[in-house]
Amino acid sequence: QVQLVESGGGLVQPGGSLRLSCAASGNIYSIYVMGWYRQAPGKQRELVADISSGGSVDYADSVEGRITISRDPAKNAVYLQMNSLKPEDTAVYYCNAGIQYGPRYEDADDFWGQGTQVTVSS
Repeated sequence: QVQLVESGGGLVQPGGSLRLSCAASGNIYSIYVMGWYRQAPGKQRELVADISSGGSVDYADSVEGRITISRDPAKNAVYLQMNSLKPEDTAVYYCNAGIQYGPRYEDADDFWGQGTQVTVSS
């Protein structure tokens, strides 16, 4: 089985920084894309940023310029460096990955981490 484990959430003041980490483990043949989503209370889960195996990145308009996603293929890990945090960034942040876990074409799925809370407040 495949697991995603996140770390790095917490409480930070407005304008502060946090770095989230996520590592995938288990039966992994390849990882197509890794990314971060977030869900604030009463809102739908939304994409924050993702990065493909080729290094292409996408950012939500609301975080562009403040957040950087990076990936370490050797560690099956993805990171989210968040700077200039705002109260509206408060949410549970989820790691997501599209993973090939077996040799057959159909042995691929979307996997999610358990989520890590980020709270931006003074």
